[in-house]
Amino acid sequence: QVQLVESGGGLVQAGGSLRLSCAASGRTFSANAMGWFRQAPGKEREFVAAINRDGSRTAYADSVKGRFTISRDDAKNMVYLQMNSLKPEDTAVYYCAAKRTYSTVLFTTTIYDDWGQGTQVTVSS
Repeated sequence: QVQLVESGGGLVQAGGSLRLSCAASGRTFSANAMGWFRQAPGKEREFVAAINRDGSRTAYADSVKGRFTISRDDAKNMVYLQMNSLKPEDTAVYYCAAKRTYSTVLFTTTIYDDWGQGTQVTVSS
């Protein structure tokens, strides 16, 4: 099992930026593909971004492509989500997730094994 703790959320004006961080502990971090998801009030949890276990591949939801960047630092057991040009519709609780895998695939559904508690991002217009 991997324990995940997100941080970096907050209130920002439209057009601004935030960087979310996710600290991982537990099983070997490098054996996990990682992902970010978000959930707005009254809506289902949705995929935002994913990165495979060696960082060679990334994927993004169409709604954030070109604005968000996912990255990982295995030496620090961290995964990040840099969010630029934020919009009010980006307002949600953002969750970090880990999926143990021995391959270099990435995952864009909620099939992940472990989840953090979430961090709130609010974008004002």
